[in-house]
Amino acid sequence: MYSFDKFHELVTETIDRNPFSKTPEELYEPMDYILNIGGKRIRPILTLLGTDLFDGNVEDALKPSLAIEFFHNFSLIHDDIMDNASLRRNKTTVHEKFGVNTAILSGDAMLVKAYQFLEDLEPELFKRATKLFSQTALEVCEGQQLDVNYETKLNVSYEDYIKMISLKTSVLLGAGLKLGAIIADSSDEDAEKLYQFGLNLGIAYQLKDDYLDVFGSLEHLGKKHAGDIYENKKTILYISALEAANDAQKEELLYWYSSNTDNVDKVYAVEKLFRALNVNRKLSTLIREYTNKANDYLNAIDLPEEKKVYLRELSEVLIDRQG
Repeated sequence: MYSFDKFHELVTETIDRNPFSKTPEELYEPMDYILNIGGKRIRPILTLLGTDLFDGNVEDALKPSLAIEFFHNFSLIHDDIMDNASLRRNKTTVHEKFGVNTAILSGDAMLVKAYQFLEDLEPELFKRATKLFSQTALEVCEGQQLDVNYETKLNVSYEDYIKMISLKTSVLLGAGLKLGAIIADSSDEDAEKLYQFGLNLGIAYQLKDDYLDVFGSLEHLGKKHAGDIYENKKTILYISALEAANDAQKEELLYWYSSNTDNVDKVYAVEKLFRALNVNRKLSTLIREYTNKANDYLNAIDLPEEKKVYLRELSEVLIDRQG
């Protein structure tokens, strides 16, 4: 049985064994850059875990797992451009370092490379994997568009928000696990349960990101503190605060979220409102609820508990992290 560290090592070795072309350097250097600035590589590891869970050959899942990792990084490059973000994993974002046009093109190339990593699968497996991958890729784009829409939409409901983060973030975690299950030739029913485990864990993961954006450790955050507040992003903190606020608090919150400013007073005022309305504690409860829901799906897979130990450990690491 592989250790978790071994899975991470296998992903890194597979990336190293599949280098980019040397030219044009301007296209490939940004791709190397984002792959090597400290990402946790959770998504490709999930693919390996999905294969290992059902006693599949982990070696068969190595290159397909990079499809998930490359797609994820492609989406980060483009998201950072759209958000005008300056930091990613405590490093300068690709578009800030190499320019917007280069970042767009390098991101596009990473998407193409992602699909190429599925090409070695047997024809039937390739068909199933590509169908899952394409559907997931489209859903991630839908989620990103909803995220953009919500920046200017006055009323974003809890249901709206959960749908958006499910598409933008969670489906890729679920797809990584399901891809691994497909490669291991699991039953469709078990593959779907594993997908739902990843989907709900992904929701909890994004909710924790929302929490950390405002209340996380600055040392571990890896991006601009309270960036969601600066960008007027209507995260679950904002939605919960708006629901719980009295008229005066609601007026103040709407005032700050209608202003486009990097004024630190805005962050201080909004964070003070969040704490006064107890939304940080409410969010902690919600994170645990989605984590428990994810674990219910994992429990429903009829396999010995020792086979699930790494998925449970990973669940705890993702949800208990401080940055």
